[in-house]
Amino acid sequence: MRILHVTPTYLPAVRYGGPIYSVHGLCRALAGQGHEVHVFTTNVDGSRDSDVPLEQPVDLDGVHVWYFPSIFLRRLFFSPAMQRMLHQQMASFDLVHLHSVFLWPTWAAARVARRAGVAYVLSPRGMLVRELIRRKSWFFKTCWIQMIERKNLQKAAALHVTSNVEAEALTGFSFWMPPATVIANGVDLPQKWTRDELSEDVRVVTKMKRYVLYLGRINWKKGLDRLLCSWKDVPGQQLVIAGNDEENYQEVLQGIVQNEGIQDKVIFLSRSVTGADKEALFTGAGLFVLPSYAENFGITVLEAMVRGVPVLVTKDVGAAAIVQQSGAGMVTDGETLGRDIACLLASKSTLTDMARAGQVAAQAYTWQQVGREMAQFYQKVIHA
Repeated sequence: MRILHVTPTYLPAVRYGGPIYSVHGLCRALAGQGHEVHVFTTNVDGSRDSDVPLEQPVDLDGVHVWYFPSIFLRRLFFSPAMQRMLHQQMASFDLVHLHSVFLWPTWAAARVARRAGVAYVLSPRGMLVRELIRRKSWFFKTCWIQMIERKNLQKAAALHVTSNVEAEALTGFSFWMPPATVIANGVDLPQKWTRDELSEDVRVVTKMKRYVLYLGRINWKKGLDRLLCSWKDVPGQQLVIAGNDEENYQEVLQGIVQNEGIQDKVIFLSRSVTGADKEALFTGAGLFVLPSYAENFGITVLEAMVRGVPVLVTKDVGAAAIVQQSGAGMVTDGETLGRDIACLLASKSTLTDMARAGQVAAQAYTWQQVGREMAQFYQKVIHA
């Protein structure tokens, strides 16, 4: 198959979190199976641009990545150059896979695909959740849905979601959509690393005794506020919060830390954590926690599991079903986070059993396996 993926951002813009890694993991796996995979994206990396060639294919792990400039309306990732290339090349693809909603590249690619008669799959990537829409940019997103996104969704050949939690969220909208197919994200296997490769802040953290780790974007929807408010119920334990802080949300969290009097129990690493730093943080963690209010999947859950780290997640995390079914950790409602964490940490034998179960279960979610499942899905969409 000749497949086009359209996504607002891509590697090396890792500040945008999980979707950056999951879309590339999928594309890399499909290319590894012999499919011709192209990605149309922008060079936007926050307030600056990624240092990449523009308007020409760049080989990245066998994937042909096309970067296009976005000069105006950068928050919507508007790119006339991408639109021109979509018109030129769309008819040559067997299928298009769109990643995201509420952003210009999805709108543009969906319109061009419909005119060219090319089937497209749309992945909302966790952005179509009514509660999240209500809490942030409600008026803009409601208008966008009515004027733009509703048609994009209804005209899609199929919708792809990564968990039953995300599929359930789509039922909260009052208009008809195609049925959603659930195909989970995959996980990369651990990388080899040495202490010589570590950044100084990670070197300091990993010298401590076992700690509880959160790794991901520092963002309100991740539930870090309720985690910190409950941390007084976890005696004698350090909490490490690592990840990008694009919206200066750490200031809010620091206020909670002060109010709760837990300054000596919480360490922030507010930056992108990759490579050896990431491996070292997982290695030193006694428990991984993801306390999100809404999470379409939570790829860091699988990353912890495959590295033998037991996990605790809230029921609103898409990967919670995997955790529960495999016995890799605990699923909580989020109301008693601190007590649940303390209870889990009190039983070393339970943690050991969870770690082993997680490592076994995670083997079923390698990108190679997920890529094969997605390719079969694409074939059904094309033939339908």
